[in-house]
Amino acid sequence: MIILGLETSCDDTCVGLIEVDERKKAKVKILSNLISSQVKLHRRYGGVYPLLARREHRKNLPLLVKKALMEAGNPRPDLIAVTQGPGLEPCLWVGVNFASELSEKFRAPLFPVNHLEAHIYSSFIERNLDFEEVFPALCLIVSGGHTQLVLTKAFGSYRLLGETRDDAAGECFDKTARTLGLSYPGGPAVEREAAKLKAAGKLAEEFGLSFPRPMRNQKNFDFSFSGLKTAVLYDYRSRSKRVQKSKKYIMAAAGEIQQAIIDVLAHKTLRAAEEFRVKSIILGGGVTANKELRRQFKRRQKKELPAVKLIMPDPAYSTDNALMTAVTAYYHWLEKKTPPKGVLKAEANLKLGK
Repeated sequence: MIILGLETSCDDTCVGLIEVDERKKAKVKILSNLISSQVKLHRRYGGVYPLLARREHRKNLPLLVKKALMEAGNPRPDLIAVTQGPGLEPCLWVGVNFASELSEKFRAPLFPVNHLEAHIYSSFIERNLDFEEVFPALCLIVSGGHTQLVLTKAFGSYRLLGETRDDAAGECFDKTARTLGLSYPGGPAVEREAAKLKAAGKLAEEFGLSFPRPMRNQKNFDFSFSGLKTAVLYDYRSRSKRVQKSKKYIMAAAGEIQQAIIDVLAHKTLRAAEEFRVKSIILGGGVTANKELRRQFKRRQKKELPAVKLIMPDPAYSTDNALMTAVTAYYHWLEKKTPPKGVLKAEANLKLGK
């Protein structure tokens, strides 16, 4: 079975083509994985400009699909998968409409995919993972728009344990990076500055930096990062112009921001995993590409919950891509064999779990 996946939930136009054995959950064969990034276009705005993103999706999507099919030897897709939501509605509609056209052209069933669910199964790309060995699992989905803890007892069964009450972790990275004068997207920019601290020493102590870890010790599994964002802004404004532009201060602040976010994410995730007695912890979303976050999760899981398996996507599949869309659609195909009935619509606020 050959599955063509489309992903246009935000600012990256993504097309993926995979080949799988429809008789069993097998390791997928990647035929093509194309991503057209719009980062340079949106950098001037300090974030994604939806109408500009929609224009670029309309321009890039037909070209990428044609290229992906050519790379794979022009096969005829047996199934079309597309991100239905959540995301930016103008962008989602581009993918949904184009996928509908392709479904008619190739006479292939069309499967809508929840973007959050796809981030969970990004870890299943190029891996043989048995659902019986993985579930029940505690899933942390952490990206620019979402920070959620989801209990997954089986494929397609999701219970939302907690989510951010305001800013997502990735959004906090972006906004604090802007405060420090760093480039967009903020996550990689903050990570680069924080990585320099190993050679520079304990600069946080030198500048007296100690940013809050919001809601870390509350008994619920919700998150909040607006307080951290505000604390960074107030600290920055309290400094002299000389200090604000200091490379040492920027490194110190970036390191403290990154550590504060990691502390909250790791603490709540591990506590939830222990409380619900899961077999595995699955990480998904763009923030999980952060090397320090991955390192600390591995260390803490090994120390605190050694019997629980930690599953993380390859960093190349942590950020938005269409392979995870195609893989998720494949698992739905195995479960039901038929796509959902009715007219497919983009759903900007699509939820995962209750």
